[in-house]
Amino acid sequence: MNYKVIIMYDKEYEGYVVDVPELNGCMSQGKTIDKALANVKDAIEGWLLVEKKHNRLEINTIKEMFVGEVAL
Repeated sequence: MNYKVIIMYDKEYEGYVVDVPELNGCMSQGKTIDKALANVKDAIEGWLLVEKKHNRLEINTIKEMFVGEVAL
């Protein structure tokens, strides 16, 4: 299954943080985008395993997602 992710650069961490909006609380990070994406794949697998084990698998269905920017 494919999951949409949001990748953000974190200046403090000096790397990338990846959020999986469809899986509440599922996030990971890495110093490069490739490493962050590899890490989030592990996080997704772990998240699904734990949620299935505890019979509380709830996936938020996101049909469309728009990423944009707002300037003030």
